[in-house]
Amino acid sequence: MSDRLVKVPFRADHVGSLLRPENLLKAREEFKNGIITKGKLREIETQELKRIVAKQIEVGLELVTDGEFRRSWWHIDFLENLNGLEGYVPERGIPFQGIETDPYDVRNIGKISFNHEHPFLEDFKVFNEIVAGRAVAKQTIPSPNQLFHRGIRNTAIYPTVEEYANDIILAYRDAIKAFYDIGVRYLQLDDVYIAGLNAESLVAYEPGLTREELIDLALRVVNGVLEDKPEDLYVTTHLCRGNYESRWAFEGSYAHIAPTLFAKERVSGFFLEYDDHRSGDFKPLEHIPIGGAQVVLGLVTSKFGELEDKESIKKRILEAAQYVPLEQLSLSPQCGFSSTHHGNKLTEEQQWKKLKFIAEVAKEVWG
Repeated sequence: MSDRLVKVPFRADHVGSLLRPENLLKAREEFKNGIITKGKLREIETQELKRIVAKQIEVGLELVTDGEFRRSWWHIDFLENLNGLEGYVPERGIPFQGIETDPYDVRNIGKISFNHEHPFLEDFKVFNEIVAGRAVAKQTIPSPNQLFHRGIRNTAIYPTVEEYANDIILAYRDAIKAFYDIGVRYLQLDDVYIAGLNAESLVAYEPGLTREELIDLALRVVNGVLEDKPEDLYVTTHLCRGNYESRWAFEGSYAHIAPTLFAKERVSGFFLEYDDHRSGDFKPLEHIPIGGAQVVLGLVTSKFGELEDKESIKKRILEAAQYVPLEQLSLSPQCGFSSTHHGNKLTEEQQWKKLKFIAEVAKEVWG
């Protein structure tokens, strides 16, 4: 087992997505309009991957991501390439703070299973070759729970939620095995769904189930997926309240989910948003078992460019340490910098300063 992997998640970590540079956005538009080929687009993407891998290492990180540079959305690009699902354009987008997202989503059109020709597999192979052992290559995918939002399941194909859940679990087990076989050792499940189970309204969820039943189902799905995972595969989960052009979708503390999910979800770490009042206080962290999952505190915002005060961040880390031992804590941004191709409202220079700041704080706090 690599000494590096024993540290997953790292004291200084980051969620995944990075701002897309202008030349990449331009290339995507040109490909969409038939001006350049898919091969040329991939060539430009690969060149940018080389640059951002080097930059992540330069700012002091021990892990690197591909910035989600080959995706348009943090979740849909993965989900629509599973068997039994397709991407489509609904009538409306998802409401966020003051705006609505571009309308695009997935729907269930057949029995769900893993697609062994999934493009993310080849993407990781290329990414891992670029990393070349200089850091730990982190792969991010949407949580299986994302498929339990209202309107995705086709009741003609899956009359019950249980049948649906069972196939999703099997599909994700196959996905994890496929990623592991090509070298993934650090995998993150991004989960807006379980963060949303804290929100006041549950209109976006499977009808007919109580909040407690939905929480229990979410736990069963993730733990079912992880049941047979290899010992040297480290899986974390990131809880997000929405991240679209620096806007958010909902608010609420972790109080509802903590007694079940924090206490029993079999992951190596929880990436938790704690950059403003919307996330509530640290008290729900008391449900994290001592010596269990690492808690990655998202105290540094990815939504805006102004750099946080170092002493204030250190103070908040110590506040969290009242509920979870300091050695069980880590630091990261609260979310990615560009969960969709649109990106948040900050510059690339500000993004790198944020990540360097996190690395510096982590070194000063934990050595």
